[in-house]
Amino acid sequence: MSEFWMQEKETFDVIDVREMTNNFLPMILKKAEQLAVGQGLCIVQTFEPKPLYSALANMGYEHETDKISDTEYRSYFYRKEEVEKTYKSGADMPFKPTAIVNFKNIDHQLANITVDFWELIWEKEDAAIDVKTKLLLSLSNAVGANRFRQATRELIKAYAIGATTEEFDEIFSLFIWNQGAGNFSSVIGPSTLYKAYLLIKKKEKAGASKALIMEALMEKFGENNPEVKTV
Repeated sequence: MSEFWMQEKETFDVIDVREMTNNFLPMILKKAEQLAVGQGLCIVQTFEPKPLYSALANMGYEHETDKISDTEYRSYFYRKEEVEKTYKSGADMPFKPTAIVNFKNIDHQLANITVDFWELIWEKEDAAIDVKTKLLLSLSNAVGANRFRQATRELIKAYAIGATTEEFDEIFSLFIWNQGAGNFSSVIGPSTLYKAYLLIKKKEKAGASKALIMEALMEKFGENNPEVKTV
């Protein structure tokens, strides 16, 4: 990590999200995209914003976090370089765990515990199961529990980092096998999950690029969709 910028961190633009209850992540990412190399920003939150570390690292940022108190963390992000978005690493895939904000509204310590648990599951070093497989497993578990909001998010994230329509075909076939044709017809078929899956297949058949398909998915099934958003 470069150390020279830490002497200038107090001059960074500050975004205080402690009282925000809406999904402020797009605003932060948009601001981060606009900053040039050599510039930085400071995020003030009631818990350590660990999900932001990987999101901004994939945009070329370094970070340092100061714990001011049990309910105030100041995370400084410095743009060391510009990095093109690829989705391949998983760090820049869509749908960060914005629902953690809901835990913050209940208890700040609970939010910190939840963030640590998220980090253990999704950003564990030398994990035995790769992220794409974890997302497909999480997708299947969500469908089994009738949590189609989560399932839709997991499908789009899995597709973003490399899951194929052939893999989705087999997973949906397993849904019919395990849960029955009736349940598939009345519950899974009308869901946002199945609509997102069909959009991918239709766009790929038409020859659309991965970037255009992701753009279409996020436009129709992104955080603005009430059946998908978590905050």
